[in-house]
Parts: sequence; structure tokens; C-alpha cells
Amino acid sequence: MAVLSAKTYQNYIAGEWVDAASGETFHSTSPANGEAIGTFPRSGEEDVKRAVAAAETAFEEWRLVPAPKRGEILFRFGQLLIDEKEELAQLMAREMGKVLAEARGDVQEAVDMSFYMGGEGRRLFGQTTPSELKDKFQMSVRMPIGIVGVITPWNFPIAIPSWKILPALVSGNTVVFKPATDTPALGERFVELLVEAGLPAGVVNVVHGGGGPVGEALVRHPDVRVISLTGSRETGVAVLKAAAECLKHVHLELGGKNAIIVLDDADLDLAVDGIVWSAFGTSGQRCTAASRVIVQRGIYDELQAKLVAAAERLRLGLGWEDDTDVGPVINERALEKIHSYTEIGKDEGATLLTGGEIATENGLDRGAFYRPTIFGDVEPGMRIAQEEIFGPTTALIRATDVDEAIRIANGIEFGLSSSIFTRDVNKAFKAMRDLNAGITYINAGTTGAEVHLPFGGTKGTGNGHREAGQAALDFYTEWKSIYVDYSGKLQRAQID
Repeated sequence: MAVLSAKTYQNYIAGEWVDAASGETFHSTSPANGEAIGTFPRSGEEDVKRAVAAAETAFEEWRLVPAPKRGEILFRFGQLLIDEKEELAQLMAREMGKVLAEARGDVQEAVDMSFYMGGEGRRLFGQTTPSELKDKFQMSVRMPIGIVGVITPWNFPIAIPSWKILPALVSGNTVVFKPATDTPALGERFVELLVEAGLPAGVVNVVHGGGGPVGEALVRHPDVRVISLTGSRETGVAVLKAAAECLKHVHLELGGKNAIIVLDDADLDLAVDGIVWSAFGTSGQRCTAASRVIVQRGIYDELQAKLVAAAERLRLGLGWEDDTDVGPVINERALEKIHSYTEIGKDEGATLLTGGEIATENGLDRGAFYRPTIFGDVEPGMRIAQEEIFGPTTALIRATDVDEAIRIANGIEFGLSSSIFTRDVNKAFKAMRDLNAGITYINAGTTGAEVHLPFGGTKGTGNGHREAGQAALDFYTEWKSIYVDYSGKLQRAQID
């Protein structure tokens, strides 16, 4: 495929493509080889104010558009994503670094969310209940909230915007969207397709720029009633504090330190496949990545040998090449952080079994490539078993039985995803009950969520809200209870 030509991009505000008020710009480059992707506006508070004003104006008409009609726009958007799937995947392989198969899956998640949330335009169910009084009708209905500030990361640059923006839109809200500065071209293309699908001017606005100048201004703007962020725990705490003064609705999807439990009776080849996909897919840059593998002692040595062999067969390379298994990490800062954890693991006394180095052969030095890394002899309290690395690194931990394995799995500050490989139905159900995580997989890895079930976690992974499924609608709407008394007289509830 020909190299993409770098172009100049703009913000999208009130239906127009415009430069940042300051005129300043920044560049997006490929983590695979440094190729220039594009030039983007380095926006600030003034641009956020303009976008919020546009969203506020658009809200008054958009909230009155019948929800089925809002859903029809999402159906058209989903079809456009299908039509542009390969183009988006190629762009993602270059701008973010994913291998093409994963990039296509990223787009497919947005397709699925488009069709699911488009269907919600004909549901958005409330409830009716019988009244305790005669000649009285009552019901609850969902109401849009207003302007939603959406702040997304770079690791799922099409899927995650769809998780946030599409339920917000079908519910009747308007949006100001800040894509990650590592993947702004994908964020902009997402909005371009929404516009092509027929979204009215001002309903979605995109403002490019950094988390400080743009993200903080969005969080602090008094007219932005809702904030949805996917990011680090530290950023999430800062957002909560900044949003508290205005009592905003805040949805946080934060970190994970997910574990796969492998018991003595497991299908080891299946378990190895699940671990490799969960630990090294997307170069380990998923909040659901399996960065811990808790193995029952009886099969520890055999699983370790199989896993190391499988990891060493993985080919590092450019995401758009068909034989690549693992692409680059997102940038040099990430590369340095990942390698620092390799040094931490060695200092803690863990055994480096494979990987643990920056890859530079065959032109990989032009990008940010890290070799898939496995540590053995890891203790549950080690930093590499407690802290999110966000790279292709996983840690093997021994456990005596399923109860100890579950205790180790739960012994972290996060609670996003979890997994167990076993043929024992009793142990599987015990894990389903006792693993403290928002997601649990049986005989599968820690990744693979589907859009019609809630996505999110417990403890330090978030603040209790969920993305996807009907649970997403509970965040992007407010309940209104309505009482209709047709008795012709005053009836006093709880008194009459």
C-alpha cells in the first residue's frame, strides 16, 4: 500500500472546519516508523468555549428530534464504517500501530455499537407502574442531560469514541469530543463520517489538543453537564476533583491489572492461546490486557515452557504487513516506561524468561518496538504484579489451589477483567462468584467484550458506571417520573 500523505486537519465546530484560535499546531506521526500522519490544531480554552456554545445551541433542537430518527443516523453511520473499514484499519495501523486484524476489529466494535445504539432509538425504555390511588397514571421516562464532554485514549481510537458518543447521541445529548493527541486523524475521521451520516451542525464538535489546554477546559466548563473519560487512574481522580464544583455527571474508565487463572485440569494449549492473545495483543496496550497469569503449581513448569515458546514465535513488525503479530507501542515515552518495569522486575527478584528489551533489528529502530516479555517466579506483592505496565509484559505467579488463585487475583487496586481456565464446573462457578472484577471469562482470555453487555470494572478501575449495553443509557440520561391524576380532585399520596 502506498504511504499515506500527511495533510492538515482542523477542528469541527458548529458545522464548520476551523483552525485553533491561536493558530498553533501539532503533528501526528506513526509509532512504527516515524512517518508523518498530519498536522492538527493545538487548541485551547477559547476553542473549547466555541465548541460548547455550538453544542448548547444545537441541543435545543436535537433533543426534540424523535429518538427513532436519531437512531437512523446511527444506522447510516454504522454502514459508512463498514464501507470505510479497510481505509480506517490502514490508517489505524499507521497512526496507532495496531496490526491490521486488530484494527479491523476495532472498527467492527464501532459498527456493532452503531447498530445496537441505533436500535435503542426505538426503545429507550422507561417504566409504567400502578398507582396507589384511583384514577391516576404514572410512568418514568429517560431525558437527555445536555452537553457531554468526551475524552478518549489512543489504544482503541475508533471503538472507544463509539462507546461514548453514540449512546450520548441517541439519548438526545450533544457532544464536544477531544480525541487523544496520539491518534487525532482517527478521531477526526470518526466525526467526518458522523457528519456524512447526516448529523446536524453543532451536535458533535471535535476539538484537538492536549489534556491540559483542552481536556481541563472541557471538564471545568460550567455548561458541560457530563464528562466521560477513559484514561489513567491519576487522570481520573483529577477529573473527578475538577468536576466536583459543578456537580457534573462523571464516568471514568481507568486502569486494569487483569489476571488469567490456569488450574491443573485446564486445557493448556487453549490457555496458552488465551494468554498470548490477552497479554501481547495490541502490544499489551489494553486496559483488559492479561498482565498476570496465576498458575496452579502442578502445571506451572509445563505452562511456562509452552508460553515462552509461543511468545518467542511472535513476529514484531509494521502493523500493515500481513505476517506481523505484534506492532509497536504508541510512542517513545511508553517504550521507556515499559522497559523501566523490566528493570524493576529484575531488581525485585523475578526471573526474566524472555523478552525484556527494545527491538531494533531489521529497521525496527525507526519505531517504538518492545519484545514480548514474560517474568517467572513473581510474588503477588511485587510491583510488576501490582502496577499497570501497559505494554507486552506478563508475570507468572504460582498458586496452590483455586481459592489462593482467586485471592491473588483480587489482591490489587483494580477490578476490570478476569479469567479462569478449568474443566471443573464447580470451580468455574466459584470464580464467577468470587472474582472481584466487572468482567469474568471462563476458558477464554481477558479480552473480548461485546457491545450489548455492560463494560467496566470495580475498585480503582472506575467510579461505578458502565459503558455499552443498556447500562450506558443510564449514564447518558436522567430519569423523570411523571404522574397524571385524572380523578378531578386533589389526591394526596400517602395521606389519602
